[in-house]
Amino acid sequence: MKICTPFTIISLILAIDILPFIAYAEQPVQLKYACDPHAAKTKSYAFCNASLPIKIRVEDIIRRLTLREKVGQLSTSAEAIARLRIPSYEWWSESLHGIGANGPGIRFNGTIKAATSFPQVILTAASFNQTLWTEIARAIAIEARAMYNYAQAGLTFWAPNINIFRDPRWGRGQETPGEDPFTVSKYAVAYVRGFQGEELDPHRHEPSRLMVSACCKHFTAYDLEKWNGYARYTFNALVTQQDLEDTFQPPFKSCVEEGHSSCMMCSYNQVNGVPACAHYDLLSQTARSDWGFQGYITSDCDAVAIIYENQSYAKSPEDAVADVLKAGMDINCGTYLLRHTISAVKKGKVKESSIDRALFNLFSVRMRLGLFDGHPKHQKYGDLGPQNVCSDDHRHLALEAARQGIVLLKNRDNILPLSKSHITSLAVIGPNADAPNTSIGDYPGIPCNMITPVSGLKNYIKTIIYTPGCHSVNCTSTEGFGEAASIAAKTDAVVMVVGLDQSQETEDHDRQILTLPGEQQKLVTEVASVSKGPVVLVIMSGGPVDVSFAIKDPKISSILWVGYPGEAGGQALAEVIFGDYNPGGRLPMTWYPQAFIKIPMNIMDMRSNSSTGYPGRTYRFYTGETVFEFGHGLSYSTYSYTFPTSTLDHIIMPASHNHVQLHSLHQVSPERENASNLIYVDGYTACENAKFNLQVLVHNHGPMDGSHVVLFFVKTPATHEGVPKKQLIGFQRVYVESGKSSEVQFLISPCDDLSTVTEDGRRILSDGVHTFMTGDIQLPLKLSVENKANGKNH
Repeated sequence: MKICTPFTIISLILAIDILPFIAYAEQPVQLKYACDPHAAKTKSYAFCNASLPIKIRVEDIIRRLTLREKVGQLSTSAEAIARLRIPSYEWWSESLHGIGANGPGIRFNGTIKAATSFPQVILTAASFNQTLWTEIARAIAIEARAMYNYAQAGLTFWAPNINIFRDPRWGRGQETPGEDPFTVSKYAVAYVRGFQGEELDPHRHEPSRLMVSACCKHFTAYDLEKWNGYARYTFNALVTQQDLEDTFQPPFKSCVEEGHSSCMMCSYNQVNGVPACAHYDLLSQTARSDWGFQGYITSDCDAVAIIYENQSYAKSPEDAVADVLKAGMDINCGTYLLRHTISAVKKGKVKESSIDRALFNLFSVRMRLGLFDGHPKHQKYGDLGPQNVCSDDHRHLALEAARQGIVLLKNRDNILPLSKSHITSLAVIGPNADAPNTSIGDYPGIPCNMITPVSGLKNYIKTIIYTPGCHSVNCTSTEGFGEAASIAAKTDAVVMVVGLDQSQETEDHDRQILTLPGEQQKLVTEVASVSKGPVVLVIMSGGPVDVSFAIKDPKISSILWVGYPGEAGGQALAEVIFGDYNPGGRLPMTWYPQAFIKIPMNIMDMRSNSSTGYPGRTYRFYTGETVFEFGHGLSYSTYSYTFPTSTLDHIIMPASHNHVQLHSLHQVSPERENASNLIYVDGYTACENAKFNLQVLVHNHGPMDGSHVVLFFVKTPATHEGVPKKQLIGFQRVYVESGKSSEVQFLISPCDDLSTVTEDGRRILSDGVHTFMTGDIQLPLKLSVENKANGKNH
C-alpha cells in the first residue's frame, strides 16, 4: 500500500526500515474531535445529535458542505471543515498483525511507545484456530482504541489482507492466511468480527456501532508484485469466471456477508481489462448489491492516478476520477481526487451526486465509530489507554499464537524434543537466529519486548555459542562458515535458523527462486556434516522454501517452520525444541520445488491443463511434485481418527425445496459416480434445512498431551471440468490428552460444502458419492436429487 510513485516508494521503504531504531523528535499531539458539547454552535447541528439515526446525521453534514469542502473529504488525509468544527482525519492506519508503524495515522511518539507484535499472518493461519484469530484481532483493536484516545492513531485500519497465496514467489504471501479460499474466508470473518467489536443486532435498521474499522483488501485477484516485466500497477489479471467464483472472491464475500466489514480496498491491478477501482461490476454490483456491503471503499495508494498515468485506461485525469466514482469507489489513498475532481465536475464528467454518494459512505463509518459523538473519553471505549497496550495478556497471546503456528516438518527418530538434562551446550547458527526485524515480517510495528531465537534458547541452556554463519540472509560469502563448523563440532546440539527476510519477499518485491538464498544451503550442509550432536533446522520465512536437500540429509534430524513469529517467537521456538510445547501447526500453503519457477507467474489459471503441461496451483488443483503438501505438520504425539458407527451416509435433496430426507445405508461405494441430476445452488430454498453434523473421534496414542488440528476435506463427483481434487470444508483445533480421545463436530452445509463451480461461474450441487476425508480415513456419502416429475431419487 505504499505510494506508487518511485521517489515516494523509496522514501517510505527507508522510513519503515529504520523505524525500530530512530528516536522520535515529534511532540505528542492533542486529540481533536467533532461535536464538542461545550461549544454552543455545534449543539444546533443535527449531525451532532447522537440520538438521531446515522442516515439523518450524515445527510445533515453533506447538505451543509460546499463542493470544495466535499472534495476535501475524498482523500485519506481528509481536510478539516473549520466552520463546522470538524477536525481533519487520517483514514490510513495499519494493523496487519499488530499496530503498524507504516501508516500515517499511527504515531509512536507519545505516551505509548510500542504495541504488541503478533506473528505474521501466515504463521497465525498455521494454527487453524478461529478462536485464536478472533482474540488476536480483538487485542489489536483494544490497543488501537487506546492509541486513538491518546491521539496516536486513527480508528480506520487497512487489514486484513485476504488475497489468495496463489504463487509461492509472491512477496506478500506472508501477509495472507494462505492458499485455501475456505481458510482465508474463515480468517477474514474471525479477524473482522474480533477487530470491529461490532454488536450485531438483527433488529437494527442501520449498521451497528464499531470499536474500530477493518478493511478487507485487495479486491480482487491481486497476487503479483514485480515479476519478469509485469508489475502490480499495470498487471491485467486474466481470470476465468470459474476461478473468480470459487477461488478469488469467496474470502471477500465472507468478509462482507459474515464479517460485516466496514471497508474494502480495491487493488492496483486490472481484472479482465478493467482497473479494479474502476470496475462497476465488482464494486457496486457484486460487493454492494449482491453481497450487501455497507461501508466505504478505498483505493490502494495512488491506484486512481495509475488508471490514467500508467495503465492508459482513462483518457485524462478527470476521466480517471469519473471512472472510479461511477464504479463505486469512495476515497482515494493519495491526492488525485483532491486535484482533479472539481475539474471533472466542471467538465461534466462527474455529477455532484456521485460525490455525495461517496461522502455518505465515508461519514457513515465515521459516525459508527463515534467520531461525531463528542469527547472520546466519555464514550464506550474512553477508558482505554497505555495500560491496555503491551499488556501481559496481549504479550502472552502473541506467545500462544507463535506456539500454535509453528510447524514440525521433519523429526527423524523423534530427535525432538531435545533433553533439557542431556544437552549442556548448544550452537545457535544462522542469519535469522538473532535478527529481531526479520522475526516481525512486513508491516511491522514497534514491539513491546523482542525475543529472538538466541535469547529464547538462552532460557534453557546456559552454554550458548552463537554465530550467524552468513552476514545476511543474502549469504553471498562463506567467510563465517569455518567458525560455524567449529562450534558445531564441539557442542551437544545445533540449532540453525536460516530462511528469508524482507530483502527476499515483501511488498513490491517477488522472489526469483524457491531455494534458500545465496550460500545458505552450503552453510547448513557443512555444519550438519561436522556436528557432534543432532541438528535442528529452523526455517524463518513467509513463503515456502525448497529444502529437499535437508529432508534427505540424515545428519539433519529435524526441520521446523516458524514463519515470521513476532515478538515472542524466540520463546515459542525454544519451548517447542525442548518439549515444553507440543507442536501442532499445519502448513497453510503448498511447498513447491524449485522447478516450479518455470511456471509463468502471470498465468492466473488455478486449474491444471494437461494439453499444455500447466500443472495448476494450490493443493486443490496442482498436479506436480511437492516438497511439503498443504496441511502437513507433525507432532510429538501420534494421532488417529475414526467416524462413529452411526454416521450418516445418504442425503436426499428434494426438488420441492421444502424438506430433506436423511437415510442410513450400510454400504455405499466410495467410487466416483457421474451425476445425472444437479441443483443450481443460487436460489435453491432447501439449503438451510439440508445442513447436518458429522463427528470425528481424535485419538492421541503418543506420550504427550497435544493441541491437534483436524483438517476435514471433501472430494466431490467430477461431473464437469475443473472440479477440485479435494476441498477443505472444515478445521478444528482440539486438545487431546495422552492416551485419550476427543470428539470434534463439523456442521456440513451441502449447498456450500459439497457444491462446485462450473466453467461459466455457476455453483451447482451434483448427485453422486461425495467422499469426506481426514487423515487417512474416508467416509462416502451418497447425495441424491429428487426428480421433479415422479418424486423418485437419483
